[in-house]
Amino acid sequence: MTETLSSLPLLSPFIEFGFMRRALAGCLALSLGATPVGVFLMLRRMSLAGDAMSHAILPGAAIGYLIAGLSLPAMTLGGLMAGLAVAVLAGGVARNTVIKEDTSLATFYLLSLSAGVLIISLRGSSVDLLHVLFGSVLALDDAALYLLASFASLSVVALAIGLRLFALEGCDPAFLARISRLAPVAHYGFMILLVLNLVAGFHALGTLMAVGIMILPAATARLWAGTLGPMLLIAVLTAFFGSLIGLLLSYYANLPAGPAIVLTLGAFYLLSMGIGRLGPLASRWRPNWHFER
Repeated sequence: MTETLSSLPLLSPFIEFGFMRRALAGCLALSLGATPVGVFLMLRRMSLAGDAMSHAILPGAAIGYLIAGLSLPAMTLGGLMAGLAVAVLAGGVARNTVIKEDTSLATFYLLSLSAGVLIISLRGSSVDLLHVLFGSVLALDDAALYLLASFASLSVVALAIGLRLFALEGCDPAFLARISRLAPVAHYGFMILLVLNLVAGFHALGTLMAVGIMILPAATARLWAGTLGPMLLIAVLTAFFGSLIGLLLSYYANLPAGPAIVLTLGAFYLLSMGIGRLGPLASRWRPNWHFER
């Protein structure tokens, strides 16, 4: 039976090599945890803010690297502290000054990225810098997998408990603020989930590409579904199968795994632009679809 499965091109790399199985398991954890967060991020019209936050964790991870080298606990703790600090500071600046939140996040993003690269360059090599910026999904060990699985489990439970709250806060935060005192809890709770999943994605895909597995599947799902439930399901499936195909491309074409995964997810998005039922082409074929629903 094992020999039969090993002969299948789609399965043989994952059967024969442990590092491919760990990479696929890590991508599954990110698909279950990070991608639903990306859907809510898209609904909040904060997709670019997610990219900014992905770089906000870099200085903390870099300080952890400076202290303990490529240590999973040190870099994780440093990334969490830096990401949460930037989220709180950016929100505070936006609420207490004339600077808007997008500008505040952009300034912290530039400062964080520059500081993180500088810190790593003080001690590490160009290889270490590439590892931090672009990740190493094929080098995930058991400790990293446990971390990704823990963050994914926490995200799934938190989103399941606060689904309606997060949905309302994403679609109409002003209305939620009028009817409930939980609006700040929803906002900052979501930012914590965002940072947690960006730190998890950082270990697999690096700071520059961690947001890719959040936003691209979410945007793809939006071209197929107009309601939250189907959108979450399509996004998770897109993220997982895009990761699977990306890993296979990496294996057979000798490509970097992280960029291969993100480019595959990008290909899914472009394809959905053409054939998705809510995409621009479908809208031209049925120009009055919104009056029929």
